[in-house]
Amino acid sequence: MKHHIVDLLSTVLGEHLAAGEISRLLEIPPQESLGDFAFPCFPLARTFRKNPAAIALELRQKMATPPYIGRIEAVSGYLNFFLDHREMAREMLSAASQDNFGGAECARRVVVEFGSPNTNKPLHLGHLRNIAIGESVARILSFCGNAVVRCSINNDRGVHICKSMLAYAEEGHGETPETAGKKSDHFVGDYYVLFNTRARADESWNGRAQELLRKWEAGDNETVALWRKMNAWALDGFAATYRLFGIKFDKEYFESRIYTSGKEIVADGLGRGIFFRREDGAICADIGNTASEGAEKVLLRPDGTSVYIVQDLSLAVMKNEEYGYDLSLYVVGNEQEYHFAVLKALLEKLGYPIAGKIRHLSYGMVELPEGKMKSREGTVVDADDLIAETQDLAKGELRERYTLSEDAMKERSLKIALAALKYQLLKVDIAKTMVFDPKQAIAFEGDTGPYLLYSYARASSILRKAARETVPEIKDLAPQEVRLVKKIQAFPDVVESAYGRISPTVIAVYAFELAQCFNEFYHACPVIGSVEEGFRIALIKSFRAVLKRCLWLLGIEEIEEM
Repeated sequence: MKHHIVDLLSTVLGEHLAAGEISRLLEIPPQESLGDFAFPCFPLARTFRKNPAAIALELRQKMATPPYIGRIEAVSGYLNFFLDHREMAREMLSAASQDNFGGAECARRVVVEFGSPNTNKPLHLGHLRNIAIGESVARILSFCGNAVVRCSINNDRGVHICKSMLAYAEEGHGETPETAGKKSDHFVGDYYVLFNTRARADESWNGRAQELLRKWEAGDNETVALWRKMNAWALDGFAATYRLFGIKFDKEYFESRIYTSGKEIVADGLGRGIFFRREDGAICADIGNTASEGAEKVLLRPDGTSVYIVQDLSLAVMKNEEYGYDLSLYVVGNEQEYHFAVLKALLEKLGYPIAGKIRHLSYGMVELPEGKMKSREGTVVDADDLIAETQDLAKGELRERYTLSEDAMKERSLKIALAALKYQLLKVDIAKTMVFDPKQAIAFEGDTGPYLLYSYARASSILRKAARETVPEIKDLAPQEVRLVKKIQAFPDVVESAYGRISPTVIAVYAFELAQCFNEFYHACPVIGSVEEGFRIALIKSFRAVLKRCLWLLGIEEIEEM
């Protein structure tokens, strides 16, 4: 309908405004009494040399009223369009039944890098926001026709990894995750916390960890063997959490396998005079006004070990060689904005065209009601523990409402818990820091993931009860039906906005509003056995199809029964 109105306005404004500009200016009025769409004439005042009210009246007089519009009114400088709601409903039912409703064909190759943990501790709540965003973004991109590659870089080398290794070497006494009765990545994380406890009491532990890194880079057999064992423990644990959360990467990279090629890029830059060697032997780059933290960026330390950005240089080049990407997205927290500004600057200095193709998708940190999490102090909320805790809360909610078998309870509560977590992590603008409260997230009513699942299940229940397929005869629509039709019809614009902004939050907010419209309709409009049953069943089918797409875009699995 929006496109129809844009076409109609183009017939009288074509020489003054392009269709795209007309579409941008077209508004949805804040009150239903002002119509379904409104076009403001204020931007035309200078062109027409008239006041907006006169322009609106003149344009109205030049326009015919097509069949899909009930009436057009010129009011206070606006053209208000009142649609024929029956025609609008017919168009919506036809469009929403199409498999590609809301999709697009953008045909770019996009690499989305997310996850990317350090192999010295388990995934935590912050990682859950990261992978929820990364997976949802990948789905939005692919829904809009892009070829998407999901990848992760496992940061499996460096002094932070050596800290866990040193603590285990000193105090592990041959213990394993099996003998300790712990999930393997949690087992490794315990030694990272132990290291920091020891280092606070004895500063020499930090120097010993740095020495262990030098031994690892030199290929010391004993050090490498310990590294392989502890890395395997961490990676096995990550894989289990990814499976639980529904994440599968197309490609996993490992810093340990690519950091040397990063050193080669630095050596090339040094040889070409792009980088310079400092008096103490460190190799540095002059990054000028890239950020406020200084113009000098160390790439290789005086002892020859590399800093983290060196592997990112290598990986940016490697991913382009493998995939020839049009866009490379890095889903990384906002504390790394300086890092990615420097990465882009270094690639530009080195003459790589991909500098213009990388983008940092920055997101805010996750805090708990009691404050920030700290990995070194062991005060983080581990992802596995949070999922289990949220699942227990879901079980409590389900037991109050239903009688389920143990297997059904386990399966359904996990789906509800994951929906609660993912929706809560995505509904807040991803650029903002958020506070996560599991009890609030698991509520079956309000702005939550379980509410979306409940709405979907309610629609499914109605459709199961419908005795037979009937022809959807469309009569005069109730206000709640009009709102639901319009909300469903808005889905393609919502997807376009989410794609343009690369923001799952746009989908999350819309999904909640859609569910609200459906529940208002459900309470106001009888379905089974009503005169309007045929149309209302068709309307519910359209609602359920669009909500299912929204849930999929958010990485949430729907439930037929709550």
